[in-house]
Amino acid sequence: MQAPEQEAVTSAEEQEKWLADAMALVQHHAFYMHRALDANNIRDVLKFSAQMLSELRTSKLSPQKYYELYMRTFDELRQLEVFFREEGKRGRTNADIYELVQHAGNILPRLYLLCTVGSVYIKSKEAPAKDVLKDLVEMSRGVQHPIRGLFLRSYLSQISRDKLPDVGSPYEGEGGNVMDAVEFVLQNFTEMNKLWVRMQHQGPVRDKEKREKERSELRDLVGKNLHVLSQLEGVDLEMYRDVVLPRVLEQVVNCKDELAQYYLMDCIIQVFPDDFHLQTLETLLGACPQLQPTVDIKTVMSQLMERLSKYAAASPDVLYEFQQVDAFSKFSQSVVEVIEAQPDMPLVGAVSLHVSLLTFVLRVYVDRLDYVDLVLGACVKKLEGKGKVKDSKATKQLVALLSAPLEKYKDVVVVLKLSNYARVMEHLDYETNKVMAVVLIQSVLSNSTMITVDEEDFQEEQNLVARLVHMLVNDDPEQMFQILTTARKHFAQGGPRRLQYTLPPLVFEALKLVRSLQAQDLPEEGEGSGSVSLKKVFQFLHQTVEALAMIPAAELSLRLYLQCAEAAGDCGLEPVAYEFFTQAFVLYEEEISDSKAQVTALQLIIGTLQRTRVFGVENRDTLTHKATGYSAKLLKKPDQCRAVYACSHLFWVEDSGTTDGERVLLCLKRALRIANAAQQMSSATRGTSGPMTLFVEILNKYLYYFEKGTMIQSTVIQGLLELIVTDMQSESTTHDPEVDAFLASTVRYIQFQKQKGDSIAERYASIQVQ
Repeated sequence: MQAPEQEAVTSAEEQEKWLADAMALVQHHAFYMHRALDANNIRDVLKFSAQMLSELRTSKLSPQKYYELYMRTFDELRQLEVFFREEGKRGRTNADIYELVQHAGNILPRLYLLCTVGSVYIKSKEAPAKDVLKDLVEMSRGVQHPIRGLFLRSYLSQISRDKLPDVGSPYEGEGGNVMDAVEFVLQNFTEMNKLWVRMQHQGPVRDKEKREKERSELRDLVGKNLHVLSQLEGVDLEMYRDVVLPRVLEQVVNCKDELAQYYLMDCIIQVFPDDFHLQTLETLLGACPQLQPTVDIKTVMSQLMERLSKYAAASPDVLYEFQQVDAFSKFSQSVVEVIEAQPDMPLVGAVSLHVSLLTFVLRVYVDRLDYVDLVLGACVKKLEGKGKVKDSKATKQLVALLSAPLEKYKDVVVVLKLSNYARVMEHLDYETNKVMAVVLIQSVLSNSTMITVDEEDFQEEQNLVARLVHMLVNDDPEQMFQILTTARKHFAQGGPRRLQYTLPPLVFEALKLVRSLQAQDLPEEGEGSGSVSLKKVFQFLHQTVEALAMIPAAELSLRLYLQCAEAAGDCGLEPVAYEFFTQAFVLYEEEISDSKAQVTALQLIIGTLQRTRVFGVENRDTLTHKATGYSAKLLKKPDQCRAVYACSHLFWVEDSGTTDGERVLLCLKRALRIANAAQQMSSATRGTSGPMTLFVEILNKYLYYFEKGTMIQSTVIQGLLELIVTDMQSESTTHDPEVDAFLASTVRYIQFQKQKGDSIAERYASIQVQ
């Protein structure tokens, strides 16, 4: 019987073989299609294009490999669309072509051809856009295989998004109105979601976890329909409230799928405007208790409260609207209903919801102390009968709940007047009560008239202690480890405020001890129960950084986790390095919410992961997938773009043998799409496209991998270079002297490489620069 690892390898090899075979056939049929295109022979064009598209009927490929095949055929379909457009100029009506392609034998090629012709048909205005769109979205129901259907409808969405009869669109009027556009997108979204959900039932139960991972990779295909809806000019608040939101929520609730419900609720919150959310709060929150019990609803609601609180902070004029819609009461009631609807929700989840609600109140209703007390009272009610909270994560959230009013009002007297504040503290254990007592005392001291001097003296004192740690030296590893352990025990008694000064030097001294043990080539486990070993030192490091993270000091803790992960990698301890990376990702996901801090943290994670050579294929894939996933979720498009192209280095590490050119290329293409989206957003909001900085940066990445001998072709670089030059000459582009200088330096570098006269120069020979 084959081991699971061997089966996985065999499966991967089969996937590559099947993909290669399909790609070869696509290329073969595309060749004959191009010949027919050149000869203007429409019947042969349709014949060979249908044969090419028939390769998309495969059921053998995983979603990832199917996507690669789809993108290859998509490139060919773009040329086919140009041919159909030219046919119209040569006298053949689009109606004739639309009728002609329906004679294709198999339904999948027929529908791809219909969508392609339909795009030209709508653009020609020979038929109303609404009729063609309705025809296409209805006929697409003929493909019910989940993966094939999803990609077909994704193609339909992509070719139609600029041809919808929206307000101000050239297709409005006889072509339909915004209601027709909304109906088309909603219908396509509904069918795509059904196909996506149905994927979980395809195949044996033992592969369910793998299928869920594959489904997660395809979620953006479904979510982009909601993005299209949010971009329609004609979708005003009234239409969103009466049509769009009820229809979308109906589909979310009825699908009864954990993954789909969480992702789609997150999509709704992210893509539609803040004022829409505020005015439809009751409807949106009303769906939360109806979701599956396993859905992470606390995160969904926290994101909604976070977004609306930022909206209130950015536009103080809208505070009246918050009062008018009674946002606090709606959120409070929803929190209660969600907790009641999910009786198995862990205590930490319930407390986290109250923390998010309190944060929302402190940002939006800063003068309403009664609201603050109501939130604390609701939390007390949840804690009734539970005694002292023993769950460390729930305790951490309770400390955050109690600390938030102190940080906001900076007045202990005001906070202690809240009737429910002390009642929450009653549920803390002895040690945590001491921590909160220290926090209260520090608040009193820090807000006294001597605050500046006191704070400076405190920092100077703690920095001296930190410097003293580096003076603790002993040549005997056993004695040195005992010194560090004893020092940590004493530092722990100083309270959380001091720990952020005293624990980091302990971590670096322990890392020095790791290097010392590594140089002595001592065994990983140690020879006796009392002897020091690499394993014991790394356990000490893990406990120390974990204690720092509980303060909380998330950004500092994340940096230290990464330092420890790199050291474990240098020692060849893959499981230990993986655990440190895991803790770093957990901190990033749960504790770091500031967008600038997220960017910095991701840069550190990507850089450390790129330098760590110890991981096997499976662990490295898991970590790189996490890093690339978080990169694409950053708030600002430029940050997304830079993080995504930085991730390309995770797939090209020459000295470790990791040279995955395909995934490098995918990262760079994705970065280009994000850069383009950033330009479009800038154009839509500011009227100008903004500087071309991102495109020049991506061009330099392409050049780097081009020299490394990856799959990148000179034609791609040529096209990107011409695109940049053309856009920078456009009047709508914001001109930046630094970007101009950057591009000029890049061009000079290309010219220099062309003149070197070596193998690199040969690769650069076909690139033309001005």
